[in-house]
Amino acid sequence: MDRQKMMLHHLRVNGSGNVADLAEALGVSPSTVRRDLADLSDRRLLTRVRGGASLSGVQTEPTRSRRAISHEPEKRRIGAAAADRVADGSTLLISGGTTTEAMVPFLADKDRLTVLTNALNIANRLSLYPAITVVVLGGILRHEEMSLLGPIAERTLAEFHVDTAFYSAFGIDARHGLYGAHALEASTDRSLLASATSLTVLADHTKFGQRGPVRLAPPGVIDCLITDASADTPTLTALRAQGVEIVTC
Repeated sequence: MDRQKMMLHHLRVNGSGNVADLAEALGVSPSTVRRDLADLSDRRLLTRVRGGASLSGVQTEPTRSRRAISHEPEKRRIGAAAADRVADGSTLLISGGTTTEAMVPFLADKDRLTVLTNALNIANRLSLYPAITVVVLGGILRHEEMSLLGPIAERTLAEFHVDTAFYSAFGIDARHGLYGAHALEASTDRSLLASATSLTVLADHTKFGQRGPVRLAPPGVIDCLITDASADTPTLTALRAQGVEIVTC
């Protein structure tokens, strides 16, 4: 792990850090820390504060483990509503994400399903149900998300006819549609979004108005959006006016 990555890890763990503490933790001089902080601030990866830096105000994606326990009841309801829309004999794509993962247990009573996924955690959950045929797309592992990315995943996906893709969004708004959190994932995410006859997006209310650095797809590509009752009403109204079916639960 290089020095700046170690610095960001320290800030994620502690929330903030001063120059002296960072210099001691990294074994470098305070002047080196200040140069790194200036560089990271210019790249909008942290916020400079008096004497150090903080991640406050920086739009970052929480870790998968933190997201898994965040708004868990809402995600279960969204997952159940998503599974209710799955017909026996379907071929599905389920993207990585804690909201899409929540739908997996509700697929247990479906017959003759084939599920494609680029997420190892979802494949592991699906392995509990032997009646479901599971296709893991392959690719380069993004360790912190347990997702597989890159041209191998995209080429494998192109070999299948997918009825419905269920996609867990980082962010969504009515003007620009779906946002991604990481530029390196963008190509694979766009392939996932375009892979199916129908696209269903799963997003709890915290995803509304949240913008990442990457615009993935406009609102018009979304066939159905499943969310919870706390979702932003004006955004839902605007999306519905653009032809998106809205399901709240």
